[in-house]
Amino acid sequence: MNETLLSAQHLGVRFGGVLAVNDVSFDVQRGEVLTLIGPNGAGKTTVFNLISRIHDPSSGAIEFEGKPLTGQPPHRVAALGIARTFQNIELFEHATVLHNLLVGRHTHRRTALWQDLFFTSRARAAEVEAREKVERVIDLLELQHHRDATVAGLPYGVRKVVELARALCTEPKLLLLDEPSSGLNVEETEDMAFWIEDIRRELGVTVLMVEHDMSLVSRVSDRVVAMNQGEVVAVGTPAQVQRDARVVEAYLGAGEEAPQRRKEAVR
Repeated sequence: MNETLLSAQHLGVRFGGVLAVNDVSFDVQRGEVLTLIGPNGAGKTTVFNLISRIHDPSSGAIEFEGKPLTGQPPHRVAALGIARTFQNIELFEHATVLHNLLVGRHTHRRTALWQDLFFTSRARAAEVEAREKVERVIDLLELQHHRDATVAGLPYGVRKVVELARALCTEPKLLLLDEPSSGLNVEETEDMAFWIEDIRRELGVTVLMVEHDMSLVSRVSDRVVAMNQGEVVAVGTPAQVQRDARVVEAYLGAGEEAPQRRKEAVR
C-alpha cells in the first residue's frame, strides 16, 4: 500500500489581484518521482515556493508526513526533511565544491557554539561525520575531480550537479528539483536522468520535480501532474498525461491548426 509523504490540499495563491494558483490538490507517495509540468506561468514554481515556505497560501493546506507544513517557518523546512534546488543556481561561487556541500550538513550539527570555537572532541567527531556524509554524495554524483575546485570556475552543467549534491547532503526525505535540466545539453540531461534514478533507488529519496523536457519527464517520472493557468488539468502516467487533450491544448492552444499540432505532439 502506498504511503503519502506530502499532500497538497486545495491550494490557492493570490498576488494582488492575480490568482496564481487555484484549488490545486495532489499527493506525493513515498519513494516515487512525481513531476509538475505545464507552460510558462502555469503556477508550478509557485507551488514549489509554497512547499518551501517562501510564500504562504491564500487558501488550502500542505501536510508533510501527516503533519501540517503550512505555517512552518522557512528555516525549519530543511530540518523537517525537505531539500530544494532552484532554476537559477544558488551556490557560494568563491568557495570550493567541498565547502558548498558541507554547508548542506548544517541542519545535522548538534554541537554548541563554544564546542565549535574550541574544536572539542565532540566538534571533531561531528566534523568527521559531516565529511564522511559529504564524501558519499561526492562519490554518488561522481564529483571527485571537482572536490577542491572553486565553484566560480566550474562549467554550468557541473554547477547544477553541485547544487543537487548540496541538497542531498541535508539527507532529505523529499527532494524538490526545480527544472533540473534547464541550461543543460543533451549529454548532461542524460546524466541528470541517471542521477535522479540513482537518488531514488540508492538513497530512497522521494522526488518532486518541475520540468519542461518531456524526454526527461517520461524517463524518470512515475506520475505527472499537468498544470495550466494555476490549475491542475490532468494527473497520470507520463504517457497518459501527454495524450490528454487538455494538456495538448495548454501547450499548443486551440487555433485552426491545433488539431494537426495535437496529432504531432502525441506521436
